[in-house]
Amino acid sequence: MFAELDTIVLAHDIKEYGLREGDMGAIVNVYNEDETFEVEFVTGEGKTVALLTLTRSDIRPMKKNEILHVRGIASA
Repeated sequence: MFAELDTIVLAHDIKEYGLREGDMGAIVNVYNEDETFEVEFVTGEGKTVALLTLTRSDIRPMKKNEILHVRGIASA
């Protein structure tokens, strides 16, 4: 279902990294037979905010009818 370089949507907040449900990230590696993923979250300028190992329950695919949104983060 997920592959390297797929754009994903975070399914819940991860407060210790300033990430919120709905933030977009990119899968950079797929592990454990498509069950665990290394996901990078970046600013609009390409600065890495977080590089996290997440599971299927942490992410979801982007839906066709969703619109992108921009927000600021303190750690950027």
